[in-house]
Amino acid sequence: MTRYLIRRLLLAIPTLIGVSFFVFLSVRLVPGDPAIALAGELATPEIVAQVREDLGLDDPLHIQYITYMGRMLQGDMGQSIRSRLPVVDEIALRLPRTLLLTFASLLVAAAIGIPLGIASSTRPGSMFDTGSMIVALLGISMPIFWLGLMLMILFAVLIPDWLSLTSPVLPPTGYGTWQHMIMPVTALAANSIALQARMTRASMLEVLGQDYIRTARAKGQYERTVVYYHALRNALLPIVTIIGLQFGTLLGGAVLTETVFSWPGIGRLLVDSIGYRDYPVIQGTVFVIAVGFVLTNILVDVLYAYLDPRIQYR
Repeated sequence: MTRYLIRRLLLAIPTLIGVSFFVFLSVRLVPGDPAIALAGELATPEIVAQVREDLGLDDPLHIQYITYMGRMLQGDMGQSIRSRLPVVDEIALRLPRTLLLTFASLLVAAAIGIPLGIASSTRPGSMFDTGSMIVALLGISMPIFWLGLMLMILFAVLIPDWLSLTSPVLPPTGYGTWQHMIMPVTALAANSIALQARMTRASMLEVLGQDYIRTARAKGQYERTVVYYHALRNALLPIVTIIGLQFGTLLGGAVLTETVFSWPGIGRLLVDSIGYRDYPVIQGTVFVIAVGFVLTNILVDVLYAYLDPRIQYR
């Protein structure tokens, strides 16, 4: 297992280098000049030129990229053009808030989606099965930003109006209390709940049709034991896979959710940085998200070996 982990980590290096190069090139193709954004629209050409020189934007692209990667290897992501603070500090301040939102959404999705999928798989073709899958399809179809806006309208406008309240039922924006988390977590988890429910149902239906399940039932074991001990354990691999992929998806979805709800995480930081053409922050934020994707995939592969002893890594 140790050799496998080392090999996977080494193979992840070219992937991360490719991501860093793609982001580095992409942000420089975005229209606009960060020197003008920093100096101001009314700044003289001389001041703008001086800002460009200070930022190293006058150097050829390959020199800028080599300089950037050299700093990255030393743990230095550069300095924010807008705030003049180290990018590492900016991300370190915002990342825990995004991880809090992501993990909370993932836990809510697993707590609802997996039991829903199990219940549907044990009643195939029933009204409950049909209804739950229709709800799951709606959850997959709803864009995160649209659902977030609808939740804000419902809890901050409509319900207070119906109940003649002077304040929103839930705070529509901001960060600081558990009430601020309810709507962002709901909006972010809705799609994951639907995907996990459908994947769990499909995986459980396949396993419940196996011979050893019929044998366990023929021996007189309780249905709960058959479903949760025998069937669920063998249906976990696809479920773990979708949960791992959803972690990366939720990190990406946090960009929209944090923007809608003014949640001060790295998603909001990324959107604000794009508006200011803050190259170092954009590059650092996307790189951190890419690292999260890679590490999550490696963790999922490791979990496979623990869930299924037949899987061995060499």
